Amino acid sequence: MASDPTGRRFVLERGDVRAEVTEVAASLRALSVGGIDLVAGFPDGMPAPGASGIVLVPWPNRVRDGRWMHDGREYRLAVTEPALNNAIHGLLRFTPYVATEEETGEITLDAEVFPQTGYPFHLDTSVTYALTEDGVTVTHRIENVGEDAAPVALGTHPYLRLGAGPCADLTIELDAATQFLVDDRLLPIGEGPVDAATDLRTPRRLGDLTLDTAYADIARGDDDRIRAVLRSPGGRAAELWAGPGFDYMQLFTNRSYPGADMAVAVEPMTAPADAFNSGRGLRWLAPDDLWTLEWGIRLLP
Repeated sequence: MASDPTGRRFVLERGDVRAEVTEVAASLRALSVGGIDLVAGFPDGMPAPGASGIVLVPWPNRVRDGRWMHDGREYRLAVTEPALNNAIHGLLRFTPYVATEEETGEITLDAEVFPQTGYPFHLDTSVTYALTEDGVTVTHRIENVGEDAAPVALGTHPYLRLGAGPCADLTIELDAATQFLVDDRLLPIGEGPVDAATDLRTPRRLGDLTLDTAYADIARGDDDRIRAVLRSPGGRAAELWAGPGFDYMQLFTNRSYPGADMAVAVEPMTAPADAFNSGRGLRWLAPDDLWTLEWGIRLLP
């Protein structure tokens, strides 16, 4: 039997909540509550399409030309998006994680970022998926195990859905006032207020939107979380929430997602694209320092 490009799958169950997490990139491949799918799956035998569900570390999104500067020195990352000549989605996209803790409804997977071309720093990372009564809570830990301060940002790339109906008929809501303006290589060239094409402060039908847009100035609730809410025509709703440290969200409407009319990626990020050059949202993690972040998905009552 041929092996799957996403590696081993770990199945988590708690009551009527079920999830699948993959060995490669520690991706969230499936999530359902009461038989209602909240994450867009994909066929066996293929790599995660459009970075579906993967962890993005030590940077989300893109680094222009794969080049960045620090203290007068230029670093050159591998260009992993040749069509646009960018380094994209970090260094663990195709890395197998190791399951270090596993119990009913919960799993922790670890992977190291070793010093390499363009990133001479050493990180120990882990991600814990813990099922709740209405979804999943995801906890990321990043520790600098090297000798020098390391630039770090993190994101994740789940594609959301809400049951079996057409994704285009769902609405999306995100209380964000600002968008990043980008060039033809999808790299930031400025910021501005959301406009008629990108304003999601009131629910918008996904089929009417074309987004590959990063948002900032996102309203936080009393629980200090940002959230995007997906709703079906019948009134069912789910949310992706992200806690402190996640100050940005990327939304991407993918009309070539396998087996679906379309899919929407809702990507919490600690920094926007090209943060290694702009410094926006970039965290310099001192040796032995540990950074912990949380986000999750839940079916709303």
